[in-house]
This record gives sequence, structure tokens and C-alpha cells, in this order.
Amino acid sequence: MALQTATRRFLFLQGPHGPFFDRLGRMLRAAGAQVWRVGFNQGDAMFWRNTASYIPYTGTPEEWGAACADLFERHGITDLALYGDVRPIHAEAIALARARGITVHVFEEGYLRPYWVTYERDGTNGNSALMTMSVDDMRHALEKCDLELPDPPAHWGDMRHHIFYGAIYHFCVMALNRRYHQFKPHRDLTVAQEFRLYLKRLWAMPLTSLERRLASWRIRNGGFPYHLVLLQLAHDSSFRAHGPFETQAQFLETVVDGFARGAPRHHHLVIKAHPLEDGRLPLRSVIRKLTEAHDLRGRVHFVRGGKLALLLNHARSAVTVNSTAAQQVLWRGMPLKAFGRAVFDKAEFVSAQPLEQFFSAPTRPDARAYRQYRHFLLETSQVPGGYYSLRGRRQLMRHVVDMMLAPHDPYTALITGDAAPRQQLRMVQ
Repeated sequence: MALQTATRRFLFLQGPHGPFFDRLGRMLRAAGAQVWRVGFNQGDAMFWRNTASYIPYTGTPEEWGAACADLFERHGITDLALYGDVRPIHAEAIALARARGITVHVFEEGYLRPYWVTYERDGTNGNSALMTMSVDDMRHALEKCDLELPDPPAHWGDMRHHIFYGAIYHFCVMALNRRYHQFKPHRDLTVAQEFRLYLKRLWAMPLTSLERRLASWRIRNGGFPYHLVLLQLAHDSSFRAHGPFETQAQFLETVVDGFARGAPRHHHLVIKAHPLEDGRLPLRSVIRKLTEAHDLRGRVHFVRGGKLALLLNHARSAVTVNSTAAQQVLWRGMPLKAFGRAVFDKAEFVSAQPLEQFFSAPTRPDARAYRQYRHFLLETSQVPGGYYSLRGRRQLMRHVVDMMLAPHDPYTALITGDAAPRQQLRMVQ
């Protein structure tokens, strides 16, 4: 194993905000592999401590493909590691890597949030191998396992860390990025706008929390049946790359119209923003206009982020494009309607009803099939831990390096019986 590891040569591209990729690179080097990191801006450089292995890319986006191919050849790269697979520089690098037989390691936020992260090979979300796997395939693979399923914690443990590292990252890009003057962010806003939004979120957190608690209290104590709409960030890669809507407003228009046509008149609609929603879109204004246009005054409520569990416990159903929060809906056995491509979009779980009919009489998921699906994920691509807090990174590092160095991807390893045992997360009361 040590001899095999010594032949591994990793190239890292962009990772989660913060020190996770740096910590991961150090542990891979400790295992005997060689590691380099390509940085596209000063934010990337800020969180990579080994300057000797840091490669700044200062060219244009159009020149990146040729530069990436040259890096693969010059360093004899065997493995490519990155966070998210749809941003243009990553998608181009993945295509080049596949053509050369380079193993692609993709990290993403957990499919079973909040206290897991996703590790797959070749692609995640709509590009995941899960998209072509049936529940029967998973059930057969699980016949080799005997795992007591852990319950997920009801909190997102490193939200403040996530926002903090995001603010540092965007400050570096905004104020210290002269070397990378040709850098273009993969999102629509400028770096300065992103930084201001991070700062705004940080100082407004106490007021936002109070507003959210009051809104949630009114809903939970309102005594009315309600349906949840789970929003994603407007720049969310799954929403943009694997969903049918160009904007959140289009999605909300579809949902509110279906609710107005199909839901009983005493039912309400609760629209919940993503926990990291930063106010770049006037969601409250959009919702108010839709409410008035469909004559739903008093029946539509908006909640700015917060804990999903408190609202799910009393909801009748949930609607989303392809948010991973849908996994919490399915875990509770609630009816779910999804519009986009998603790893949980299986016929056993997600309603195929037209939206109007769904709001009128939603069909429930196959709870037993979903437990088997969730069991399969916990044995494969879902790794306990987090990117942003020290505690979360420590938990994550106990597993993920061995998974990257393993000969098979997590799914193949379980199917072939070659999966290493993993100590799953346990909640201690």
C-alpha cells in the first residue's frame, strides 16, 4: 500500500472556503503521495500553507484548458481533487482528466446534511453515479452490511464558520488579487458584492435570528395545515445546472400557482429560505407580489433560513427543485415533489403527480425503500464531519484520505465487498 501511495500525484483545484483542502493535502503527503494545488485567486492562496506546492494560475479562462493539460503532463498527475463539478474551470479539468485516465475526486456538501459531507468520484449531484443506480441495486449491495443507522443531528454545526471563511476569502479576492487580475468568478456577482453580502450576513445574524424565530413560532402555533417550499441559493450549482428554472422567481411562480389551484382553501404555504441566503434577491418582494396576484393573502409565509426540523415536524408536504434538504423530508416519510435532477429522485420516493394534484392529495414515499437508500449512502459517499469547523474537519479526516487512496470509488467498493469498515457518527444524549 505504501509503495502504491508513493506513485500517486494529486492536483487540487478549488475547494471549500477555509483550510480543509490544505489539511487534506498535508495528510495525503504524510501518506506518501505528492500534492500540488492550483490557485485562481488570492483567496485560494490564503488557505494553502505549502507555498512550494502552490501553482498560481494567472491566465485567462480561455487559456485554462491548455494550461491544465500541461500541468497534467508536466507533473504526471494521477488524481484530480476539487469541490463541485459544474463550475467551468472544474468541468473542463474533469473532461481532460477523464480523457487521460486520471482519477477524479469530487467533494460536495452532504446529501444527508447537516453533519455529513459528500465524497464521490467523477461527479456529484446530477452527475453522480447514484443517478443510474436503482434502489434494488442498493438493496443487493447492502446484503453484505449490518449497520445500525445513526440519527442525524438537528443542527448545522459550522454555519458561522462557513460565513466567516467566506468573508475572508472574498476579502482576499477583492483587496489582494492584483496578481490574478484576469480572474473571473463563476458566479454572477462581483467579488466586492459577494464580500459585502458576507459582511451583511455576519452583522445581521442576531436580528435575522430574532425575525426567523418569531416567524417560525407563528407558523408552528398557527393551528393551520401547511406545505413547505424549500428554497436553494440562486447561485446553487444543482439549481442552475440540474434544474428546469433559470431563476428562483420562476420556481416560486410555478409553486404558488399550483398551490392556489390545488390546495384546500384552509391550507397555508410556508416558503423557507436557504440558511445561507444573503439577500441578493428580493425574495420577500417576489413572494408578496405572487401572494397578491393569486389572492392568497394571509396564507403564504416566508421564513429566513434557520432549522428545518422545527418546521418539518408539523408540515403536510414539501416542494423543492433539488435541494438536499429534501432528504430530511423523506426521512420523516413526508410527501415530496421535486422538479430537478437529484440523487434522491427515485420513483419510490418522489411524487410524479402534477403540482396542483400534489397539493390536493399528495402521495407518500415508500419509507422502507428510503431507509435502504439512506443506509446505502451512509455506507458509501456520506462521510461524517464538516469542511468549516475544526471539530468537523477532524472527524472528516479520519475517513476521507483512506477513501481517496482506495482502489475503488465508494459505491463500487461496497458492491464488490471491498469497502473498508467505517465508524459512523453516533449521537450521545
